[in-house]
Amino acid sequence: MFSKVTPPSLPSGPKPVAEPEKELRFTRAAQGHFLLSISVILLAIGITLFATSTAPGSPENLWMYATPTCLLGILLIIPAMRCIRHAYIILSPLGIEIFPFFKPEKNLQILYWSDISHAELSTDEKQLIIHTNEARTAGVVASLTPVKTSHRPLLARAISGTMEKRKEHK
Repeated sequence: MFSKVTPPSLPSGPKPVAEPEKELRFTRAAQGHFLLSISVILLAIGITLFATSTAPGSPENLWMYATPTCLLGILLIIPAMRCIRHAYIILSPLGIEIFPFFKPEKNLQILYWSDISHAELSTDEKQLIIHTNEARTAGVVASLTPVKTSHRPLLARAISGTMEKRKEHK
């Protein structure tokens, strides 16, 4: 009788996974928290400007600065929530899936474990380096700056563990 109403301004969440215990998801949480912090600061500034504009003796046009500041703060919440909720890198039984920020459905990059000869994190843990040949001259380099620094060692451990298992089975 009643249908669930969802506001059109909120992004839909990630789709449910068939077997979530078989994959590790790393989101763009570092970027998301940064955008959310900027959004909160902009909203606080905008609300303060608006409250100040209603005080007696304040400049008449002060509310004109409050409106765009609040709107920008609200608009930044949408990409912040997208970064926090959606995956950036997924380690699955098939391989490594890398999702770009724009059009992830279309530009998704899947690297199958059978195609990967070596995978590692750079020494500063800011890049995921995946080699697709034994000479290590071809492959993919993915930036890890969107991933929280506390999650990068977990990613390194998961990748090294998978690579070790592959070497044992060969």
